Amino acid sequence: MNAAIPLTQRLSGKVALITGGASGIGASTAKLFVKHGAKVIVTDVQDQLGRSVCKEIGPEETVFYDHCDVTCDSDVQNAVDTAISKYGKLDIMFSNAGISGEVDSEILLSDNTNFKRVFDVNAYGAFLAAKHAARVMIPAKTGCIIFTSSVASVVSGEISHAYVASKHAVVGLANNLCVELGQYGLRVNCVSPFGVPTPMLQKGVGIMEKRKVEELVSSAANLKGAALEAEDIAEAALYLGSDDSKYVSGINLVVDGGYSITNPSLGMVLKSHSSSTHPSQN
Repeated sequence: MNAAIPLTQRLSGKVALITGGASGIGASTAKLFVKHGAKVIVTDVQDQLGRSVCKEIGPEETVFYDHCDVTCDSDVQNAVDTAISKYGKLDIMFSNAGISGEVDSEILLSDNTNFKRVFDVNAYGAFLAAKHAARVMIPAKTGCIIFTSSVASVVSGEISHAYVASKHAVVGLANNLCVELGQYGLRVNCVSPFGVPTPMLQKGVGIMEKRKVEELVSSAANLKGAALEAEDIAEAALYLGSDDSKYVSGINLVVDGGYSITNPSLGMVLKSHSSSTHPSQN
């Protein structure tokens, strides 16, 4: 069954560039952006997968794949230049590429090389995406930059120091850019997902079956009865990239079903205490 055609194409006439667009959130966002009338440049380092996704979405006149390592300045520059030469402008930069790195959450076990690599992709890559987007958006006095951060930017715990610190850095960068670029009419925002069953999360938890990852995430979620999917984050990016959010800048849109405002620790302790002092009668 085909998805319903949107009554209004919310990105009609806009051009978007999506980093990390070959899979997961990036691929879902590329599909949704095109559905809403945008022309999209999809970038990634997974060339075969990226080209396959673009072919599935639509013709080259609408969506185009370009190789881009976000840690390489010239790659990011070329990707932005490709958007300009291919489609004439750049309205939306969705800096979405990211890696989780090693999962060690103890400082004494943390690998220095891994820490630098995670920062290179997640934070420095976001910086380069914003810098080259601003290069063409400032003269046009219009455009928006969206970063994929994480619920790890607002909660702390059993996640690697490298990943948490890099996602905090992305939010800090977005806030600072919001102040500077607002003077030119540009908007800058973040979207921060809870656990989305993407290939990155599947690899991170060591479970490659999507359904099992969904079950694992749902068991820890605050909001029951709904499962977070990549398409939900794409919808958030659609809102932030469209004129529906024309006066929204400097926010970190946390899509987590209320997870980040809960603290189950006391309840868990009390429940455990109650069970130990009042064992069930059989």
